[in-house]
Amino acid sequence: MSVGLGLIGTGFMGKAHALAYRAAGAVFGDLPEIRLACLCDTPADRAAAMARQFGFSRATDDWRALVADPGVDIVAITTPNALHQEMALAAIAAGKHVHCEKPMALGLAEAEAMERAATAKGVHTIVGYNYIHNPAFTHATRLICDGVIGRPVHFRGAVDEDYQADPDLAWTWRARRADAGLGTLGDLGCHLVSLACGLMGPVKSLIADTQIIHATRPLADGSDGRGEVENEDAASAILRFVNGAQGTLVSSRSAWGRKNKLDVEVHGTKGMIAFSQERMNELQLYLNDGPRGQQGFRTILTGPEHPPYGAFCPAPGHQLGFGDLKTIEAANFVRAIAAGTPAYPSFSDALAFEAVIHAIDVSAREGRRVEL
Repeated sequence: MSVGLGLIGTGFMGKAHALAYRAAGAVFGDLPEIRLACLCDTPADRAAAMARQFGFSRATDDWRALVADPGVDIVAITTPNALHQEMALAAIAAGKHVHCEKPMALGLAEAEAMERAATAKGVHTIVGYNYIHNPAFTHATRLICDGVIGRPVHFRGAVDEDYQADPDLAWTWRARRADAGLGTLGDLGCHLVSLACGLMGPVKSLIADTQIIHATRPLADGSDGRGEVENEDAASAILRFVNGAQGTLVSSRSAWGRKNKLDVEVHGTKGMIAFSQERMNELQLYLNDGPRGQQGFRTILTGPEHPPYGAFCPAPGHQLGFGDLKTIEAANFVRAIAAGTPAYPSFSDALAFEAVIHAIDVSAREGRRVEL
């Protein structure tokens, strides 16, 4: 068996997908052959150049031609958010498996339509929530499931970056709901929700507030005009999980000095777990064991004992990186396709994550608690 990849888009995430699928077979020994079948970008000369760089057999500037290509089994969508739904629905209709970057779509209704179509067609799907594939994070979920910190009672999470902190930064499509959908919630907050749900289970209800910090931005054409910012720069929410635990989420794309702050804490009745993506190979564990004067946080440094770290490196402390998480994600998807089992997170799983960020938006706009 072999699996042919069709990649749409060659930006940051497009390159991450190309490198991940190229590396997956070398890292993991249980995968079928992965063929880099076709790459799509515009204009055509860029598509051809990137296909050579990434190692794809063919290039096109027509994404519909890629979807129809008989050599393509997986369609990886790494385009701007507004294009996800149309491309995914076309790929599903063609019987292709879909690897879509997050968020799934601009709005919840569009994401629900994608999930229904994939379920009805019976194709495999996965969404690019790569942080949940971190061996440190999966170890944290095991510790919680094994009752090591007792009953989880509270979750705290923050995700911040500063790519929109500068008020003089030019207006782009990311500021308009018709092109980007949500702001910091769609870019960053959904990743935090994926971690929260992975550690605590589904969200039952929430109340939230959001803020547009820079109401307008200068237009990129050099004129004196300014474009309106329609989606949120910052968001905060208080959650209640189905298991009865409480939680808080905060997110900002305008937090000076923050590059990829993705921090979570889970407080339990016997201890707590803390994790920071900027120190992604470390997990902090506190247990209420032994004499009080000898208690303290323990740093767990990931290594071969935390699968699938060992597939990359036999020595602990040598560190995995962002791209390695995408390689794990790609391998998990190919493995699921070969086995005929669901991948995680599928469109159905991701829909539950993204329902939370849209509930935060509704709660903030309508000033009320929202039940999920």
